Amino acid sequence: MSTNPDSNAEPMKFESILQLDVPKGRDGKHKRIVTQLLSDIDQLAKGTALKIPLSALPDTKENIRSALNRATHFRGMEVATSSDAEFLYVWKVEPES
Repeated sequence: MSTNPDSNAEPMKFESILQLDVPKGRDGKHKRIVTQLLSDIDQLAKGTALKIPLSALPDTKENIRSALNRATHFRGMEVATSSDAEFLYVWKVEPES
């Protein structure tokens, strides 16, 4: 007996698996640094910022900012960034009272 409800359909060309077995989440190339930054941001005191040497980043500051932006939006966090020739600065944006 066919498992396909439409017996006139073309045969499947690709394998199927249970949805339970589908990998979830994405381990991008910036996962390690973004995870560390998120942990550090969570520990920041109000009114303080992280001061990250650009030389310590595994990629350009633009790419790290983008990866951090995606992660913080996913978590519902709001952060701001700034940079100069040597450092990337990151801090939590506090909601207005």
